[in-house]
Amino acid sequence: MIPLSLARIAEITRGKLDGASPEAVVDGPVVIDSRKAGPGALFAALRGERLDGHDFAGEAVAAGAVAVLAEREVGAAAVIVDDVPAAMGALARAVVDRLPQVTVAGLTGSAGKTSTKDLLAHLTSRLGPTIAPPGSFNNEIGHPLTVLRATEDTRYLVLEMGARGLGHIRHLARIAPPDIGIVLNVGSAHIGEFGSREVVAQAKGELVEALSAQGTAILNADDPLVRTMAARTSARIVTFGRAPDATVRAVDESLDEAGRSRFTLVTPEGSAAVRLRLHGAHAVANALAAAAAARCLGMPVADVAEGLSEAEPASRWRMEVTERPDGVTVVNDAYNANPESVRAALDTVIHMARGGRAYAVLGGMAELGASTVEEHEKIGAYAARGGLAGLVAVGDTAEAVLKGAEQVGTWTGEGVQVEDVGAAVAALGERLRPGDVVLIKGSRVAGLERVAEAVLAAVPVEGSDDA
Repeated sequence: MIPLSLARIAEITRGKLDGASPEAVVDGPVVIDSRKAGPGALFAALRGERLDGHDFAGEAVAAGAVAVLAEREVGAAAVIVDDVPAAMGALARAVVDRLPQVTVAGLTGSAGKTSTKDLLAHLTSRLGPTIAPPGSFNNEIGHPLTVLRATEDTRYLVLEMGARGLGHIRHLARIAPPDIGIVLNVGSAHIGEFGSREVVAQAKGELVEALSAQGTAILNADDPLVRTMAARTSARIVTFGRAPDATVRAVDESLDEAGRSRFTLVTPEGSAAVRLRLHGAHAVANALAAAAAARCLGMPVADVAEGLSEAEPASRWRMEVTERPDGVTVVNDAYNANPESVRAALDTVIHMARGGRAYAVLGGMAELGASTVEEHEKIGAYAARGGLAGLVAVGDTAEAVLKGAEQVGTWTGEGVQVEDVGAAVAALGERLRPGDVVLIKGSRVAGLERVAEAVLAAVPVEGSDDA
């Protein structure tokens, strides 16, 4: 974070100092985990469902934190505020206002946010010092934490923006007003909370509404609900996608044996070949969105293509592809799931199997509301039509998934219903053989990354003590 005195922090957050020197300076990170506190840090004491950060204030200060951002006295140097998350947001806005040379790129969408954020941050890092969130820091806590990592040298802030309701993205955009706003898609994620795709679109469009007339809205030309957002902003419009009229588009697409896309990137300034290292045809749209933003920042098309082609997967549990020593390929896409992303992942593993055996372990897709059973049945049917050799359905939605699969009369694969992670691992252990490809995917609450870890650990690496 840029250096700020405690007096200035108290002024920004409308807080009061308690046992703290006004002249003391915070020049380290803002942290919410006392174990990550160090010299110069500010520890933000958040109240959680199980733990209260205020109880760890002493440990944070002992580790070197200058003070605690707190809602009550903590027996240590503190800035006392009414609401810690709100204070973090105010502090982040003050940091952005101190850095007028920074370009802020905000992005949102029902799927692909994190992968696109990683690709764009990879590109902007070629242009100058870039700050982007680790993983999916995209809410009222993670968003300001990311912004607060900025220093005087920072030139690009690449920020992922999530929403659980109307007004959430508007709030995040006030913390760091975007110069570029990217909307990837409008899907079924969180539809149980929003009620309809139209309401999801209303929420996602808050990002383009936050742009000034000098800003740029980057919109998915292939998604009708995103296209119409052009009417909600006075900013310049740039589109991306496979549509012939998209400003930035892909042509001549193909997939290699590992499910990685190759395509020609077409822009008004020229074209260039791209060979992604990310898995799945759905990665093309994310790459186009990142390319459109980099183009707006002045990056030549050849450099954009080169940067996209060299970018490695940067966030965990998102289409992580690992081959075991015995030849079984494990695709760990367990970070989260919605109907659109599950279908895309299934397409990828079926392609990777190249006529061999493809398996899928599918957990529940959360926050689908009244459509939960129907959407899980549809996913089961989609998996069966794709020709999976085996489908292991985990948890409360397993019955619906298998019901959908069994309704596909041409399916000759095997469906297995299990209650938990351990049973899923056991089911795979009895079935997988060299050459098989297995997808592991579910919403965050399912914790299916543990299935991937266990399956990968089941066969020792050649040459190890256990071999």
